Amino acid sequence: MRGDDTQQGHMWSYIQPEQRVPQDHPLRPIRAMVDQALRDLSPRFTLLYSHTGRPSIPPEQLLRALLLQAFYSVRSERQLMEQLDYNLLFRWFVGLSMDDPIWDPTVFTKNRDRLFQGDIAQAFFAAVLAQARQANLVSAEHFTVDGTLLEAWASHKSVKAKEQPTPPAGDADPGNPTVDFRGEKRSNATHQSTTDPDAQLIRKSKGQAAILGYRGHVLMENRHGLVVGAQATQVVGASEPATALALATAIPGEHRATLGGDKGYDTADFVTGCRALTITPHVAQNVHARHRSAIDGRTTRHPGYAISQRCRKCVEEVFGWLKTVGQLRKLHHRGTDLVNWIFLLRTTAYNLIRMRNLLEAAA
Repeated sequence: MRGDDTQQGHMWSYIQPEQRVPQDHPLRPIRAMVDQALRDLSPRFTLLYSHTGRPSIPPEQLLRALLLQAFYSVRSERQLMEQLDYNLLFRWFVGLSMDDPIWDPTVFTKNRDRLFQGDIAQAFFAAVLAQARQANLVSAEHFTVDGTLLEAWASHKSVKAKEQPTPPAGDADPGNPTVDFRGEKRSNATHQSTTDPDAQLIRKSKGQAAILGYRGHVLMENRHGLVVGAQATQVVGASEPATALALATAIPGEHRATLGGDKGYDTADFVTGCRALTITPHVAQNVHARHRSAIDGRTTRHPGYAISQRCRKCVEEVFGWLKTVGQLRKLHHRGTDLVNWIFLLRTTAYNLIRMRNLLEAAA
């Protein structure tokens, strides 16, 4: 028989959120890995909070909520709080019951800044990576390094001469002033964004317009494509080869490893630095009329060089996920330190999804 279209809901529910989530839901194994990492970080959380006063948002729930923002491409923390209010799956993952009140977006952001000051993103990244090593998912021999451009949360209108950072007097709309910079020569040495002073002008290639941005660097192991090192820097003053060498110091062990890269890493300083770290540079040769490659046939003749060149392209999958699902194509945060913190957290989210897929395939 036909059921009645009853609009009045039940006053009481005896089903827990745990029962609402299917046993084969993809978030279940991710929640287990996240909980293990958070238990390892518990002593570090204790040092960030006072022993007196009112209880704040638990740091464990904060990090789980920020991971959900990355997994489901939630645009803002305000929208994230809205989802937590009525989405049972989100409540279950964060650890909230059906009747727990949702946090104010401003309070949530301020509590997130406490974790930012404690450099929790790097510790959380390391805790998740340790689980990958324990599961034998991470290679200790073959790696790839690359960088990508991240567009800053600032417009060209905010770029002003450093000696005149304020809008000219008499503008009818100082909040959105009329700017005419045609014919004006602007550079990072003479101009700066008033919205995000750390963002710098960069041109991706010749013939393209310059944008305000940062650079994201990733060190990936070649066996399963997991990220073992990540950092976001300014585009000027922190070159890709120099940052890659800093990330390469995290390669475990003293045995010889290989490090792949594109033509941008074919420099004498990078090749010399790799060899000083007992790393064989498997970078693509940059050979043209005005440049001599820093590596020669002693490196390129080995079959492993061709394998590294083929595997290094998988790093684009990392950048593709970070820029689309992770929403880092256009940043929503300002300042080098905060951008680096968010970049690390989103990279951790990528590793968690990748680990879930690998462990499920091996089961």
